Amino acid sequence: MSGTATGRAPEETVTAASPPDSTVRSGRFLARAAGGAAGLTVVAALLGLVRDQAVARLFGASHASDAFLIAWTVPEMAATLLIEDGMALLLVPAFSLALARRAAGGHGEDPVRALVAGTLPRLFAALACAGGLLVWGAPWAVGVLAPGLDDPRLAVDCTRLTAVTVLTFGITGYFSAALRAHGRFMAPAGVYIAYNIGIIGTTLALHSLWGVRAAAAGVAAGSLLMILTLLPTFVRLVPWRRGRKAPRERGPALLGATVLAPVVLFVVCRQAQVLVERFLASSLPDGAISHLNYAQKVAQLPMVLSMMICTVTFPVVARAMAEGDGEGARRRVERDLALAGTVVLLGAATVLGCAPQIVEVLFQRGAFNAADTAATAGVMRVYALGLLGHTLVGALCRPFFSAGRPTWYPLGAMGAGLVVTTVAGLLLTGPFGVDGIAAANAVGISTAALLMLLGLGSRAVAVRSGAVVLSLARPAAAAAVAVTACRLTTDLVPGAPAGLAAGCVVVPTAFLLTGLALRAPEAVHLLALIRRRFPHGR
Repeated sequence: MSGTATGRAPEETVTAASPPDSTVRSGRFLARAAGGAAGLTVVAALLGLVRDQAVARLFGASHASDAFLIAWTVPEMAATLLIEDGMALLLVPAFSLALARRAAGGHGEDPVRALVAGTLPRLFAALACAGGLLVWGAPWAVGVLAPGLDDPRLAVDCTRLTAVTVLTFGITGYFSAALRAHGRFMAPAGVYIAYNIGIIGTTLALHSLWGVRAAAAGVAAGSLLMILTLLPTFVRLVPWRRGRKAPRERGPALLGATVLAPVVLFVVCRQAQVLVERFLASSLPDGAISHLNYAQKVAQLPMVLSMMICTVTFPVVARAMAEGDGEGARRRVERDLALAGTVVLLGAATVLGCAPQIVEVLFQRGAFNAADTAATAGVMRVYALGLLGHTLVGALCRPFFSAGRPTWYPLGAMGAGLVVTTVAGLLLTGPFGVDGIAAANAVGISTAALLMLLGLGSRAVAVRSGAVVLSLARPAAAAAVAVTACRLTTDLVPGAPAGLAAGCVVVPTAFLLTGLALRAPEAVHLLALIRRRFPHGR
């Protein structure tokens, strides 16, 4: 994260126990935090593309790459559950409460230390056991994930190597939640930089000896680097000196089964969309899983960037709800949905307009040929249709879980979306192949997003669903115009690099001009909105 004008990092000015009108809640800080986190996310995303390029160049879209990507399901699931949504939704409120109790005083033992002492050892033991079970049961896991593989042995070996992420991602997620509650956003946003560096370095160094197993070993090495990235800051923030014995703290109770179950099951159900895709694609010809993976990784970059807004403002919504400021929480959530939706729609327009050029520039070399480019680009365009749904699900789950009390509605909505994905996938995979799988994903996640939006007002934050839909309809229309303009332009420009460059100019220009014509402030003032203050309750 870039420093302030005085050279001091903005995250260092924050204390989570500060009052609502203090520096931690200032819009200036939130804008800088979102910008800094987004900057590190862009770097991590670029390294992720280099990682995928390395795998594509060395192994193409083949049995070996499919085996690695089946094993990749483990860190994908672990990242969502243990680093991002699951761990953050549980532990950010828990650490925030501990920090508030510390600020109130009157405790012999520091509440933050008590929370760590009461939860971290148990979490470590549980995750270590889960990782060990996965190593032992890797053949069964591969059989469930991809029953259509002719020879699962390579996928089993890779799965055993990636199983270490069950433990390492859990510790990374714990440290990240603690740092975010303290107002430190830079280090958590940078963990994927270390992760991708570990994967790239190990793959390039060992692929000639281990084949695709080197990439799986790189996943394990990169996950250890993630912990090392966060450990120094975590050690500085958490007091290790034990004070006098105090009554049992309430903080660890926030991690009880009644609160844990809805969050964990929601995250698992959300990530199960990927499991359904891999299951259906395993019966298709070799390379199908790889085409889905490459397309999804690139298509979801706009969603990752848009979610930085909600990641930074999540503590603000939680604080407003804890203080009974329902109106402030409503305005914050509605503004976040509009801005995040605008960002992802602009990105989706770029993907829809320039998919073949993007894939050719990024991947078409080595073992990845023109046929792979065409297949991946087609899937990418279908995936882009569901990007708004993915963003809304990620944004809407935060206010649902911000109140610190059990709520099962998001799980029900996500379960309904998963059923739609599964049924649509079974119907569409036969006639349309990987494109049908991607279409099923888009329809299912959009169903879940709509159900969550309709249910939020009566169960968590009283958002005006009609106002949210209107705020998204105008940038959606602008995105449609931008896609049309981009397709017409790229058809006239020879060569993928030149076509991509032209598309990257035409899409934002057409998007903003159309937004101006439609009087859509969400599109016209996108950069101004990012810089504008995000005040709490104002």
